[in-house]
Amino acid sequence: MKAAIHPTAVVDPGAELGAGVVVGPHAVVGADVAIGEGTQVGAAAHVQGPATIGARNRIFPHACIGFEPQDLKYAGEPTRLVVGDDNQFREFSTVHRGTVKGGGVTVVGSGGLFMAYSHVAHDCRVGDRVIFANGATLAGHAEVGDDVTISAFSSVHQFCRVGRHAYVGGYSVIVQDALPFVKTVGVKPACYGLNRIGLERKGVPAETIERLDRALRLLLRSGLNTRHALERLRAEYGGVPEVEYLVAFVESARRGVIKGLPGRRSARGGAPE
Repeated sequence: MKAAIHPTAVVDPGAELGAGVVVGPHAVVGADVAIGEGTQVGAAAHVQGPATIGARNRIFPHACIGFEPQDLKYAGEPTRLVVGDDNQFREFSTVHRGTVKGGGVTVVGSGGLFMAYSHVAHDCRVGDRVIFANGATLAGHAEVGDDVTISAFSSVHQFCRVGRHAYVGGYSVIVQDALPFVKTVGVKPACYGLNRIGLERKGVPAETIERLDRALRLLLRSGLNTRHALERLRAEYGGVPEVEYLVAFVESARRGVIKGLPGRRSARGGAPE
């Protein structure tokens, strides 16, 4: 089935549209854009390149995908955006291409929901099955793991990471790495325990959830410093992939990790002392 292009849409001759692509009224698809089969580009949406957009995505009206980065150092170099399959980019959401110094590419996985006014900046790497609520924002070079939820009007500072299965609450300001499997909430963010509901909804076994809960308590509430807590986690939960990922995440932090607890002064976490 050929692509269906509305008469008022503007599609550059250099764009490649897969079978069944729909381009709505007044939409614009630029040069060096490849769009996979079944993707829908809504009315007045803009897709610019170089960009590769996978299959069955829905780009809603007025979304802007693949524009040049908001980086004063960017001088028109040929950078790109790569997007997977089955994502939804709702009204006025924006996703920007990479920069040369940041590796040249922004990557978005598959199965994500990017609600109205959400933003993915240059050189970010976003995993699969994520949810960005209205106004959720990533600064440049941020990394977001699979199955993450970032709630409304929350922001993630440049070069920060959000671990797999994390939940970031509304209006949060993430200036260090947000731990995987954890609910992190607040302008001065704190850890509000395991993201148990999110894990259950994703089908994580109950035994794994309980192990993660005990591991998290050891990391955050035992009074041990980071190095000793990680040593204990390895000794007690070695062989549990999720706990091993948690340990590796903390050890690889470059900006530190958020470890503060509600009602206490937020302690500056980090790599092992």
